[in-house]
Amino acid sequence: MSEELLNLDINEIKKCLPHRYPMLLIDRVIDLKLGESATGIKNVTFNEPFFQGHFPARPIMPGVLIVEAMGQTSGVIVSKTMNLEDSGGLVYFMSMDKIKFRKLVEPGDVLQLKVVKEQSRLNVWRFNGKAYVKDALVAEATFTAMIVLNEKEGQ
Repeated sequence: MSEELLNLDINEIKKCLPHRYPMLLIDRVIDLKLGESATGIKNVTFNEPFFQGHFPARPIMPGVLIVEAMGQTSGVIVSKTMNLEDSGGLVYFMSMDKIKFRKLVEPGDVLQLKVVKEQSRLNVWRFNGKAYVKDALVAEATFTAMIVLNEKEGQ
C-alpha cells in the first residue's frame, strides 16, 4: 500500500507558513509525504528584490536564501504532518550544517528543493536538503528546526 503524495499550491503554502512577500520563497510543494519528505518549487525571476543588489552586473540568488527555501519546504512538511495550518505556530532554525553551494542560481532557473526528514523528537526536527536546477545539484544542507506553537506574528 503506497501513501498518497500531496501537492500544494501557493494558497495552501500560505496556510502552513507565516512568511509573506518578499520572504516567502517557495511557489509550490509537490510529492509531499507526511512526516517524511517533500519537494519545494521556486521559480527564480529577475523581479526578485535581492537581484537589485546581488549582483546587478551578474544576478545570482544568494545561497542563504536557497537554504531558507529548503527550510520553508521543511516547514510545510511539519505543518501538514502536525495539522498546524493557520495555527500561528512558527518553525525556527536551530542549526545548519554541511552547507555546500555547488552552482550558481540565476533568473529563469526553477529550483527544486528536495528535503527529507532525518529525525524528529517532540518539537525538534532535523532535515537533509538538496537543491537542484534541472538535474544539477546546486546546494545542499542539513538543518534542525524547532516548532513553537501559539506564537503571534510580530512579537
